[in-house]
Amino acid sequence: MVLRHVYRSIRAKAPYKHSRSFSQLHSGSRWPSFGIAFDIDGVILRGNEPIGNSPQALKRLYTDCGKLKFPFIFLTNGGGVPESKRAIELSKMLEVNIQPLQVVQGHSPFKQLVNRYENDLIVAVGKGEPAAVMSEYGFKKVISIDQYALFFDNIDPLGPYKKWVTKMTLDNERTYSKEDIYSERVKSAFIVSDPVDWSRDIQVLCDILRCGGLPGREYSHQPPLYFASDDLEYQAAFPIERLGMGAFRITLESIFNRISYSPLKYTSYGKPNPTVFENARSILESLPLDCDPHTANGHGASRQPLDTLYMVGDNPVVDIKGACQAGRPWFSILTRTGVFKGKGNHEQFPADIVVDTVEEAVDYILKKECRNGS
Repeated sequence: MVLRHVYRSIRAKAPYKHSRSFSQLHSGSRWPSFGIAFDIDGVILRGNEPIGNSPQALKRLYTDCGKLKFPFIFLTNGGGVPESKRAIELSKMLEVNIQPLQVVQGHSPFKQLVNRYENDLIVAVGKGEPAAVMSEYGFKKVISIDQYALFFDNIDPLGPYKKWVTKMTLDNERTYSKEDIYSERVKSAFIVSDPVDWSRDIQVLCDILRCGGLPGREYSHQPPLYFASDDLEYQAAFPIERLGMGAFRITLESIFNRISYSPLKYTSYGKPNPTVFENARSILESLPLDCDPHTANGHGASRQPLDTLYMVGDNPVVDIKGACQAGRPWFSILTRTGVFKGKGNHEQFPADIVVDTVEEAVDYILKKECRNGS
């Protein structure tokens, strides 16, 4: 059993005695034996601002030439934009080169459902560009709930009272006609990211789900419903945590179960689901790094499994619980820059160590791995 303790400040302790410097830790003769998964909100960023000296911390994972030296990914329940676009955004904010493969979002597992719904009409819900996300995954008949609702007059009874102006990103969406929408049932609905207009989205989703995929028709079998994550709260720019997709799911489920003959059926992805951590491990063990002693193309086909995988997160119920459920070789590190702000460890889901910032987390990891001669 791993000894759980609180890492208050590495710099306040005596330095580790180690046989190799950080530059020697990754040499041409030995591949790194560890990988890191970072949560984003509350660990790397708060809103769109870096926190915890995250840019400086991440730069330590690259060579002087800016190439990836130690394998790491961003493992977040957030999303709303394609991984390729998010990688560009993170690269600019954090001043390091992030590859799309290093961005694993809550909706990333939806890729696995393409074969099932590739040519079916599906509705994508959430902030950002949910339809673009699903289209990039390979779904050929995807429509955002923003566009879908426009085809049904008076479907949102509160629409006339909504005075705010919302920029709708429909430019890149496929164009549908009324005949297309009225003649084909929605085969599944995907909550890709946090919904913006809860009242409208709950109303339209209840119509779709109760009426067998075609609002206004007779009640019928419920189409499948998928959520990218189930976070009740998350750390955004506001000092206190904000309600997340889990809160929307609870609200939708409560209402649906009161007005429907049968309870809502759905599938949720995202942390702390063990499959998310299995997928993260697979990605970390296949990331191309600066120097691969086994292959010429840098993809590391002959590399050995990583001995230790670090999960650095701010939410005990999501990040730490997930790492603990996944078991070895996962090692959990809890930061105090997001959802968790306690002085000690979390009582219900204690991390292997607790640090103040992501910078301290990276410092701890590199010193520990250097000490172990990785």
